[in-house]
Amino acid sequence: MSSKGKNQRNNDLISELREAREKAALGGGTERIQTQHGKGKMTARERIHALLDEGSFREIDAFITHRQSDFGLDEKKIPGDSVVVGFGKINGRMVAVFSQDFTVMGGSFSEVQGQKVAKILDLALDSGVPVIGLMDSVGARIQEGVYSLAAYSELFWRNTQASGVIPQISVMLGPCAGGSVYSPGLTDFVIMTRGTSYMFITGPKVIKTVTHEEVDFESLGGAAVHNSKSGVAHFAADSEEDALDITRKLLSYLPSNNAEPPPAVKPEDDPYRQDKKLDTLVPSDSEEAYDMRQVVEKIVDRGSFFPVHLDFAPNALVGFARLHGQAVGVIANQPIALAGVLDINSSDKIARFIRFCDAYNFPLITFVDTPGFLPGVQQEHGGIIRHGAKIVYAYSEATVPKIAVIVRKAYGGAYIVLSSKYIRTDLVFAWPTAEIAVMGADGAVDILYSKQLKTAEDQEKARKEFIVDYQEKFSKPYRAAASGHVDEILIPSETRPRLIAALELLKNKQAQSRPKKHGNMPL
Repeated sequence: MSSKGKNQRNNDLISELREAREKAALGGGTERIQTQHGKGKMTARERIHALLDEGSFREIDAFITHRQSDFGLDEKKIPGDSVVVGFGKINGRMVAVFSQDFTVMGGSFSEVQGQKVAKILDLALDSGVPVIGLMDSVGARIQEGVYSLAAYSELFWRNTQASGVIPQISVMLGPCAGGSVYSPGLTDFVIMTRGTSYMFITGPKVIKTVTHEEVDFESLGGAAVHNSKSGVAHFAADSEEDALDITRKLLSYLPSNNAEPPPAVKPEDDPYRQDKKLDTLVPSDSEEAYDMRQVVEKIVDRGSFFPVHLDFAPNALVGFARLHGQAVGVIANQPIALAGVLDINSSDKIARFIRFCDAYNFPLITFVDTPGFLPGVQQEHGGIIRHGAKIVYAYSEATVPKIAVIVRKAYGGAYIVLSSKYIRTDLVFAWPTAEIAVMGADGAVDILYSKQLKTAEDQEKARKEFIVDYQEKFSKPYRAAASGHVDEILIPSETRPRLIAALELLKNKQAQSRPKKHGNMPL
């Protein structure tokens, strides 16, 4: 064959490949793409290109097709099947991504989809890069039976192996039902889109048949439900574009894997800045509420606080922030919600966030102001002992730098579990408003001075005097500082530079561990 003929042959093959790529890029076809757009939703590839840096996406397995021939599926073989997988960059950092294609049989999870997702997860794990799943699927492909279920098993196993090694983010952009919900449930963060995404094990029809309860998709498993009630989701987005923006912002705080520190940024805020408003922000009346978020935002680098799980268990506040450009994990009580009390949901929220931060090398900064654990039959029967124990387990297990600031109330068991000195917190600071005691003055006086109260001529007057006496002895931080339980008492406005200095001291902290397979966390 002449060189001219060979060139023509090569050009023909390249043209054929380009046509094949164009066909694969159409997924389920133009009609189904139009239907997807009609719902206000992007296609699988459009989502990937909107998420990643322009021109950075590299697809793999674009031509693989399913192999099951039952129920006439041979007639529906589409290149790439029901998911698009590959890798690319976000703000110049490499990530792996898979995006379920609803235009291909509703994005149903098939044997081949499982193989493709498993492959990209393996590549991400071996390469040490985060993996992002863009979810939009009706669930398992019923026609494939056990092969589809086995594919889920492979995915769940990989989610578990990757946990604590590479960050995993699930972005819910459509339905996710049945067993498929367990993959997002195993990942580190779940972002849901209001109005278009929902998650549930059993749908409204099944629930009505079994329990006779009537409920719609949104009320059963929409973004509002999972962000505020169940705690399954960590963020709620107003649109697909907003969900992808949240994903990019979240990723800016996260390291690529557990062998790296969280990414630092060039500091733009004065490390010695002292906001004098902090000195009067906490009310002198210990029963008066205030917004702990204002405290956090006045201490960390300006504009850097990024709350997580904001609408779930609002009596606790967790999130990422920066101090002199360094990313940290923040845990705090929130006095404007249930007085910042610890309950079942806030315990779960705090413990899970601590464990993520410890896995990915985030120093922990804790701001304490809580009257204790929430009393009540419902909490006791719901297992507050077991759930509350998760906090102390998580703090005790964490080997990253740990710093606590006791802002106001720190009573009893809640004081102990919230990063107290002797569960191996590196540095504990207190503000002059700190109250460190076994319990509040009202309850303590009734126990300590019960005999004197019974014999007092004016019991109300005597009670007030005993309360003042108790507060002088136990409700100020000086006794705790004198015993070494508090390392230093700070003027509130000094907190920012002191935290930055402490982080600089602790940046090379070495983890100490005992040989064991793993502990038995009170799940």
